Amino acid sequence: MDRKDRRGAEPTGRPEHKKTEREEHSVLAAKKGADRQQPAEPATAAPAPPAGRPDTGAKNGESAVRPPRRSKAGTTGGQGKKKAKPRSRAKKKPARTRRPLLLALLEATCLTITAVTAIMVLLGLAAERFSGTRFFTSLLPFALGVFGLVVVASLSLFAWLRLRRWLLARSPWLPSVLAVACVAGVGVLVVQGQFYWAFGHFRTLVGGRAEAGRVTLTHQVFAAYRRLDPAQLHTLIARAQPYTRDIDQAAAAFGLDPDLLHGVAATESSFLPRPSSDGGQGLFQLTRVPDEVTALAGRHLGIAPRVDDHRHNGFLAAATLRYYLKQMQNDLFLGLLAYNIGPKNGGLRFIMQQYGAMDFVTIQPYLQQLPRDYPIRVLSHALAFRLYRSEGKLLAYEEGLNAVRIQQLGVPGL
Repeated sequence: MDRKDRRGAEPTGRPEHKKTEREEHSVLAAKKGADRQQPAEPATAAPAPPAGRPDTGAKNGESAVRPPRRSKAGTTGGQGKKKAKPRSRAKKKPARTRRPLLLALLEATCLTITAVTAIMVLLGLAAERFSGTRFFTSLLPFALGVFGLVVVASLSLFAWLRLRRWLLARSPWLPSVLAVACVAGVGVLVVQGQFYWAFGHFRTLVGGRAEAGRVTLTHQVFAAYRRLDPAQLHTLIARAQPYTRDIDQAAAAFGLDPDLLHGVAATESSFLPRPSSDGGQGLFQLTRVPDEVTALAGRHLGIAPRVDDHRHNGFLAAATLRYYLKQMQNDLFLGLLAYNIGPKNGGLRFIMQQYGAMDFVTIQPYLQQLPRDYPIRVLSHALAFRLYRSEGKLLAYEEGLNAVRIQQLGVPGL
């Protein structure tokens, strides 16, 4: 009985096992078809297992298809999300070298100014002390003084470098502060006029013959100003007030000192614009103006200039003076002299060529007294206008330190 029952049960179990395997294959086929129909991202194929090793991907009825691997950038199959940016590393801040460089530049500039000023003062004092032509009393002592100056400068530089190290050990600001204090002290002495005479001798030492002639003529101007009547000067300044604006504009148009142009008007007409016996007209007593000068003044005015108009007269005078200054290579004394002589007798340039004169000093013996004195009179009046403009009053040349103050202001145009 038992054996028959077993034999009868065996054929019934086998078909059931086969049916289960078919169902599993149909389920897998259905899943594959569903995956093909869905718009899913393509999965990367799993690599084939090596030979001799069973495929463990399909166990217990699971699919042998492995899930797609993620790429290094974190996306599936190289698509989808964008590649993540790497984290930026914090940049190291550069060393702060700007401040030490600025402090060193300030220190070097101040020391250079101090050293150059000291050299000019010492050379000027040496030139005054040892002036002359003798070898043992003038030339040799001056040469030894220059050598001593070089030695002192070298020792001073060495001492400053040692002092600088000591100062830097305490604060990086101390060398620059000390250098600024040095140049400030030098500036105070210069403004107060302590080095004025030394600078004057230094200019004479370097300028030579030309500077010596300029200094001589400049002192002639100072002496002429000293002899002027203060009451007459105040009268001229009061008369000039209505014309000051036009004269200043004319001077600015042709690059001239306005006080110089005031001095020309004061010498020519005393600011009383009326015709003269020699044919001069207006504030500047113009007679014959070169055609190119008239055209140049007309371009600045915008219309054809008229001599009887005060404003036009000033522009014509400024253009004429600039014309003669250019002709005399910007020599102020010769330019004023040429302005006064005008084009008659061929002008000043022809006279200088005729007599072989080279400058204002050598031409004076060949001129009459009036034109020879003309530049000095113009510049002395111009100096008075400069003093009134800068100081608000006229200074007496012989009182106190007024001479030093006036010489520091200088002659207009020089």
